[in-house]
Amino acid sequence: MKVLFIGESWVVHMIHTKGYDSFTSTKYEEGATYLLQCLRDAGIEIDYMPAHEVQVRFPKKREELDKYDAIVLSDVGANTFLLQNATFYNMEIIPNSLELIRDYVADGGGFMMIGGYLSFMGIEGKANFKNTVLADVMPIVMMDGDDRVEAPQGVQPQTVKEHAVTAGLGEWPRFLGYNRFAAKADADVLVKIDEDPFVVLGSYGKGKTACFASDCAPHWGPKEFMEWEHYQKLWARILEQIKR
Repeated sequence: MKVLFIGESWVVHMIHTKGYDSFTSTKYEEGATYLLQCLRDAGIEIDYMPAHEVQVRFPKKREELDKYDAIVLSDVGANTFLLQNATFYNMEIIPNSLELIRDYVADGGGFMMIGGYLSFMGIEGKANFKNTVLADVMPIVMMDGDDRVEAPQGVQPQTVKEHAVTAGLGEWPRFLGYNRFAAKADADVLVKIDEDPFVVLGSYGKGKTACFASDCAPHWGPKEFMEWEHYQKLWARILEQIKR
């Protein structure tokens, strides 16, 4: 299996103030390092595209996506795909990257979105995928505006349907938040938090799709989740279900 994994990277620019004086520092971070290593250890080939590289590296032709069995988006908003450098700075007409993903899935490719502050609708609605063609592709219906559920007390998902993905997982670890959405009528809801779908499978055209409502790593997915004995198994099973 070969997967294109996009997102889970960010730059933090800080101002340090000490009395009268201040200075700045900048650091770059990636959030999916552990997940990607787990998938590679499970025999899955990964091409990783950090969020900031999408604007210059995302394929311009649909055929370039066909070498992948699945595409995963995690914590990277729609603007990153729609406002690429060529268009935003040079006013060039280029292919719509999200339409390329839609067509890839319609022709049999797999697709998954993992939750986060810039997934689904995201913080202040800035991820904004409800207003893109990927809203048709995903097996869920997104909210209008900010869809975050913050849960500092911890919330625990519950398996509601036995399935190849959930078999033998037992008790889930707690999470610190998730994106709230509804499942489409023909979707397969495997896991919920209270009445909110948490793991959802579906299809679009000839392709298969999945949505995971929370983070794959901190901050919503805390250490408890990443150290869960079934962490690697869960992600590998979901990808197995949606692969081309």
